[in-house]
Amino acid sequence: MSSPLPQSTVANLAAVPHWLHLANLLTLSRLVLAFVLFGLMALEMWIVSLVVFAVAAFTDWLDGYVARRQGLVSSLGRVLDPLVDKVLICGAFVFLLPLGAKEGWLLPWMVTVVIARELIISGLRDQLESMGAAFGADLLGKIKMTLQCAALVAIFLSLEAQVRSGIGIVPEGFVLIRDLLIWAMVLATVLSGANYLVRLASPPKKS
Repeated sequence: MSSPLPQSTVANLAAVPHWLHLANLLTLSRLVLAFVLFGLMALEMWIVSLVVFAVAAFTDWLDGYVARRQGLVSSLGRVLDPLVDKVLICGAFVFLLPLGAKEGWLLPWMVTVVIARELIISGLRDQLESMGAAFGADLLGKIKMTLQCAALVAIFLSLEAQVRSGIGIVPEGFVLIRDLLIWAMVLATVLSGANYLVRLASPPKKS
C-alpha cells in the first residue's frame, strides 16, 4: 500500500490556482508557440514555421478535448482559448503581409478583414452572453478557423517550395491551392462575422 502524501505536499497542491489545470496550460503553451512562430517567420524559416504552427494548431484541439473530457470548462478558458487563437492567426497573417503584398497573393485588405472580424466579434462577446445567447463556436466559425489554418499551411509550403526552387518561383500547383485557400478563408471570415452580427440582432430570450 502506498504511503499517504506528506502534509506539505498536500498543502502545496491545494495552493495551486484552480485555473492552472492541463487545458489552460495547453492554451498558454500555444501562446508561447505563437511567439516562437513569429520569430521563425521573421527569419523566413518556413518549414520550421510550418511544424511549429502545426503543433500549435494541435494544442488548440487538444485543450478543448481535455477540458471536455475532464470537466475543466471554465469562464477563463472560454475567454483565453479564442483570444490565444486570435493572437496566433492574426499575428501570422500580419507577419506574412509584407511578403504577400509584394508578391500579390496576400493583400492588406484581406488581413484587415481577418483582424477586424476578430476584434468586432470579441467586442460583441460580452454583449451576446449578457443577452442569454450562447457564444460557442458555430459551424461557420469552425469552417473559418479550419480554412485560416489551411491557408497558412499552404502559404508556408509555397514559400518553402519557392526557396527550394533556387530561382524564386513557386510551382503552379502550389500557387493555385494557396490562392484558392486564401480567398476561401477571407469569404468564410466575412460570413462567420456576419452570422454573429445576425445572432446579436435577434438573441434568444433568457429562460
